[in-house]
Amino acid sequence: MNWEVVIGLEIHTQLSTKSKLFSGAAVGFGAEPNTQTTLVDLGMPGALPVFNKEALRMAVMFGHAINAEIGMTSVFARKNYFYPDLPKGYQTSQMDHPIVGKGYLDVMLEDGTTSRVGITRAHLEEDAGKSLHEDFQGMTGIDLNRSSTPLLEIVSEPDIRSAKEAVAYVKMIHSIVTYLGICDGNMAEGSMRCDINLSLRPKGQKEYGTRTEIKNVNSFRFIEKAIYTEIERQADILEDGGRIVQETRLYDPEKNETRSMRSKEDANDYRYFPCPDLLPVVLTQEYVDDIKATLPELPSQKAARFQSEHALSEYDANVLSSSRAMADFFENANNVAKDAKLTANWVMGELSKLLNQEQLDIENSPVSAEAFGELLVRIKDNTINGKTAKDVLQAMWNGEGSADAIIDAKGLKQVTDTGAIEAMIQTILDANTAQVEQYRAADEDKQKKMIGFFVGQVMKASQGKANPGLVNPILIKMLKG
Repeated sequence: MNWEVVIGLEIHTQLSTKSKLFSGAAVGFGAEPNTQTTLVDLGMPGALPVFNKEALRMAVMFGHAINAEIGMTSVFARKNYFYPDLPKGYQTSQMDHPIVGKGYLDVMLEDGTTSRVGITRAHLEEDAGKSLHEDFQGMTGIDLNRSSTPLLEIVSEPDIRSAKEAVAYVKMIHSIVTYLGICDGNMAEGSMRCDINLSLRPKGQKEYGTRTEIKNVNSFRFIEKAIYTEIERQADILEDGGRIVQETRLYDPEKNETRSMRSKEDANDYRYFPCPDLLPVVLTQEYVDDIKATLPELPSQKAARFQSEHALSEYDANVLSSSRAMADFFENANNVAKDAKLTANWVMGELSKLLNQEQLDIENSPVSAEAFGELLVRIKDNTINGKTAKDVLQAMWNGEGSADAIIDAKGLKQVTDTGAIEAMIQTILDANTAQVEQYRAADEDKQKKMIGFFVGQVMKASQGKANPGLVNPILIKMLKG
């Protein structure tokens, strides 16, 4: 590829306040259209906004989490533009004096390297309403329930150089806001939406190319696909001698293409000016410091603790701490199992496999962390082996009871009686004299390959219940004669 991709992201994060940014209307997804609005949200004459103090606290929390400067004096401005679902004709936002200033995140990539992504600012603003195009017979419906929902818009520097890096960055932001409890992170419901600013330039060139903006992408997978699609589109145009038009585009996941939404040849003149109905927000150092003292353990801190306390690898620690729900499940299960490596392997392995098959989040797992830990105890104490444990987990998943109840009901306990195992092996050796003679005549390397046949026969005879840790040494001793 002769082109270098340059990406900057704008992430719109709905804050989990109980009421809206400037009114007492309830915030919630799924209510009947236009049932969660007030005169303030509709911009009626004489209706004055009142700033939501909880939204301010959440914004400052986020600022601390991204190593950012906190705006000790922030100002709300009116961003003027016409849109059908913006009844006031302007959006109350922040421009020159945002609540959160410059910060950064160190993002771990798939290959284990770390990339630092600068964050320009994170500002508070109200969300717009929503245009509904379905079921209106050629017309558009307007639902203003979302209007004035508090948003924190997180604007990155153009530091991202690949689709994978972009997704890793968005996942890290998602992890931080959910750890902090300031956003539920539900991208399908619009709690987090991402605008992708993307341009190409010849490798080695310092100047940026002409960028396009892809609006409102609402899943990690779609972010990655939209970036690849737009890279290919821009490269084709440039390699054919054309030029990129600065514009806003939409990503269509069904057709896997981006399409033009509106031109942005010139910067939009939103005519920002300070909102005359809202005073500047002035913070004290004590207020900022008190919020910092209440921050929960963040993903990077939790990953470091998992490595130091539980001797987990950097990879395992990062996977387990990637979401607060997974980290909590791991820790609660490990409190029962008392074996961090075993717990980590089973959470990231068999449990994640079942969750993915059912498309469930870990917080909706039908097997609780405590019950999962009890299953791991039975692996540790050799009541069952790993293969049998998978069957027990599936039965627990299906609601058949606890690990102990399933093991007892199905007679799944491992055979650990050495006398019983020796008798079983002797029967198999007597029935396979030719293979025994071949084994004894072979060199050491061949014997290592041939041993699997005898182990398989023992496990088959025991219906998988023989303890492999006992089978192998006894088998090798008896084969030697």
